[in-house]
Amino acid sequence: MFAEVAFNLATGQCFDYAVPAEMEAEIHLGCRVRALFRTTEMSGYVLKLKDSSPYQAKPLLAIEDASRQFPPQLLKLADWICEYYCASHECVIWNLLPAVVRKGEMQHKETLYIDLTPKARDLGSEEFLSLTPKRQQVIRTLIRLGGSLPAKETLGAVDASSSVIDALVETGWLAKCRRVEERDPFASVILQRDEPKALTPQQSAALSAIVEELDAPKPKPILLHGVTGSGKTEVYLQAIDHCLKQGKDAIVLVPEISLTPQTTLRFRQRFGDLVSVLHSGLTDGQRFDEWTRIAAGRSRIAVGARSALFAPFHHLGLIVVDEEHESTYKQDEMPHYNARDVAVVRGHLEGCAVLLGSATPALESYYNCTIGKYRLVEMRSRIDNRGLPPIELVDMRAERAERKENEKGSFFSRRLKALIEDRLDRHQQVILFLNRRGFSTTLTCPQCGYTASCDNCSVTYTYHRKVNKLVCHHCNTMIDAPSKCPECGNPEIRYGGYGTERVEAVTRAVFPKAMVARMDSDTMTNTESYRKVLDAFRAGHIDILIGTQMIAKGLDFPNVTLVGIVQADIGLNLPDFRSAERTFSLITQVAGRAGRGECPGHVVVQTCTPDNYALTTAQKHDFLGY
Repeated sequence: MFAEVAFNLATGQCFDYAVPAEMEAEIHLGCRVRALFRTTEMSGYVLKLKDSSPYQAKPLLAIEDASRQFPPQLLKLADWICEYYCASHECVIWNLLPAVVRKGEMQHKETLYIDLTPKARDLGSEEFLSLTPKRQQVIRTLIRLGGSLPAKETLGAVDASSSVIDALVETGWLAKCRRVEERDPFASVILQRDEPKALTPQQSAALSAIVEELDAPKPKPILLHGVTGSGKTEVYLQAIDHCLKQGKDAIVLVPEISLTPQTTLRFRQRFGDLVSVLHSGLTDGQRFDEWTRIAAGRSRIAVGARSALFAPFHHLGLIVVDEEHESTYKQDEMPHYNARDVAVVRGHLEGCAVLLGSATPALESYYNCTIGKYRLVEMRSRIDNRGLPPIELVDMRAERAERKENEKGSFFSRRLKALIEDRLDRHQQVILFLNRRGFSTTLTCPQCGYTASCDNCSVTYTYHRKVNKLVCHHCNTMIDAPSKCPECGNPEIRYGGYGTERVEAVTRAVFPKAMVARMDSDTMTNTESYRKVLDAFRAGHIDILIGTQMIAKGLDFPNVTLVGIVQADIGLNLPDFRSAERTFSLITQVAGRAGRGECPGHVVVQTCTPDNYALTTAQKHDFLGY
């Protein structure tokens, strides 16, 4: 027997090795093995087993431990990714496994516990009464605390030295054992159990269609086109519940890491410890433990960004891709892939249902419904028949023309400013959206015409005032902000344009009594940052939340009654054939954050091109018209 092995060498090919007779019973596809590559011993994965080889193949040296094996059910998916996206097997194999798993350096966290033995249950025996008072106290304290404690906690709880504990272990009263402690990313979160909610007629119809595909031998992918606030998440939850009752597992993909904590919380409230989370914000230890829980079958649901698609489930029944239109499902590094499309392929290969959900589906997904490739399920109205918020377009050209000469310019229109003041007076909350971070978008010299741009990308630098740096948002190059023009020395250099950092500064100045917070990739440095800001906003401690596209989707805050889109033209002017589609989706999505509670919502879109079809159709919430 011979094995084709892929190493992490960037050679783009696999290598043949002979399988020793003693390994033939254990070796399998996806197996991690040790082998000599030239003169160096390396680890690789078995991608194919065959009876012959045209080469003088060296023998394999060993099979490595089971915790780092490549899940066999993902091998066919890896083959498809290699062929479709023109990537090498070694690149795909090494990227479908988390780095912490494939390196093999991480181990499970073990804690030493002190347990009572059966001998210690009889406190009336002569042997127990013959013990010293200190030893009797240790045993009684352990019984009172449940009979088992970590060794460190035991010493603090019983007020005894380690020698007393050791003596009780030697005489058979206590026992020491090591237990694996999983590093739970949500260990500090207090969960309140959530019960399934009564469904509206349109939710029930959607769920029935999904269940029909779940029960089918060859399920067809489903596109759930539901307006914002129509209750798609509850449909996901109840569909997954049906999947679990069938003895199958589920994967839930979300487009932004900022959405992962609140989505995971919803699922944990419903399904408890059956839920794992997989995303780049975890520590290595947490990621290793979560992946191991899934591989061992102790977890039944994986929630996360696009990498969660490759969770090593053995009995996958459902894959949910929330906000399936999002471009963040595309991987920018090798291997390049679109997680939405790969989810459909994994569903086809493993015979599981795939549910794509969105208020503004990607045009190719909607087209697949029209030709019968996908099944279309629609939810056209919000829960409790709440109306979609009216969207008002404000022409900033007319706004600027009407300003008096001595009136200070601002990127807040009079209409938006008046509505914000009104909402603050009513103690309601406001979201301001601008899909551009930083303070100013350009640095120019009015004397010589110099514009600061990145030498690597020819992209203009964005000025970040907090760190006083110019940053390229394409390659992340960072330089000190100059105090005068680097070309002519003119000290009157000008910063033009604006981003969320400047919007925050002006908002604080215009509305000094309001509590203002900002969410973008500059302020949200880890998962805990997201949770703190969103919890504070949910609790009403923040009046105005300013952010980029990470606040445009998935957030459900009933007290938000006004959404202001500060500059809708940013996305329209990008040199991208999808620019209008993305602008339409963003406006529709961020508008959906308003009016989700008892009070009606309102949306103001500031634009210099109010006649653009992406804006006029978004104003009518008209996806089909778009």
